[in-house]
Amino acid sequence: MTTLTSKNSIWEQYAEKALNGELLTIEEGVSILQADDDEVLPIMQAAFRVRKHYYGKKVKLNMIFNAKSGLCPEDCGYCSQSIVSSAPVEKYSLLDKETLIAGAKEAMNRKAGTYCIVASGRGPTDKEVDQVIDAVSEITSTMPLKICACLGILSDEKAKKLKEAGVHRYNHNLNTHKDNHANITSTHTYDDRVNTVEEVKAAGMSPCSGCIIGMGETDEQIVEIAYSLREIDADSIPVNFLHAIPGTPLENYKRTEPMKSLKVLALMRFINPSKEIRVSGGREVNLRTLQPLALYAANSIFVGDYLTTKGQAVTEDHNIIEDLGFEIEECAL
Repeated sequence: MTTLTSKNSIWEQYAEKALNGELLTIEEGVSILQADDDEVLPIMQAAFRVRKHYYGKKVKLNMIFNAKSGLCPEDCGYCSQSIVSSAPVEKYSLLDKETLIAGAKEAMNRKAGTYCIVASGRGPTDKEVDQVIDAVSEITSTMPLKICACLGILSDEKAKKLKEAGVHRYNHNLNTHKDNHANITSTHTYDDRVNTVEEVKAAGMSPCSGCIIGMGETDEQIVEIAYSLREIDADSIPVNFLHAIPGTPLENYKRTEPMKSLKVLALMRFINPSKEIRVSGGREVNLRTLQPLALYAANSIFVGDYLTTKGQAVTEDHNIIEDLGFEIEECAL
């Protein structure tokens, strides 16, 4: 156990608690989110102590591949691919094996250790699972990549098939607070999402689950989202910040200010100290020029484009990591 000294700021005390396995209270979590912006650098320094303890200065890179676009019957208000969206997005069924493999090669070119195969829809058909499995089998036998699949709601049988085929990780985000979920979507429940994460864990895959900040949740709810992600024991936590896309029900929602975004990432690190915290969708729009500071709390980012929105050039991300004196972890296995 480490010992607090009188010289420690309150943020350093939070770091000590995280390193000692103690959970911040709701009030302590809210105090981070509502801290004066002048406190952001001390907060990030304290979060960095925890991040460095578990991950040093290494940064994990992940690449998303939009394997199936649009054609989704769900009504998620943030999503340009949902049935209620009028955003002009590409619509296509699950791409073929060769295209999925080509995506994996591009992930290698970008120095990404994790390749994320993402498909729109409520959940995968048996045929789609078999298509993904066929591609994954070849990818894992020829490339040193960690494979993450994100195919929607999953049954225990399909989860087991994906695990046996070599899928290392499965993503299914909680997205928002349980009490805010019905304001975002009505075609599935919060518990549907939790149940899929539990199926993933039962099948032996690593659970990846995160959130989207900026969808009307309160500060107290943001803290409780962090608690929920700790409770389900997600190994990897993608923290998305809403990128309000024209044509979606949330198109008029305001972005999360850069300083607030940093506080959210620090909070996630304090409450989930040993987990992979990934700055994910919307980072370019919400963090803007403060993106480099995010890596003092987070230890992972997506490189390249997202599903239907553009990311920044991969060279810019590589330069950020180099300029910080950090190091890319090229092999995630």
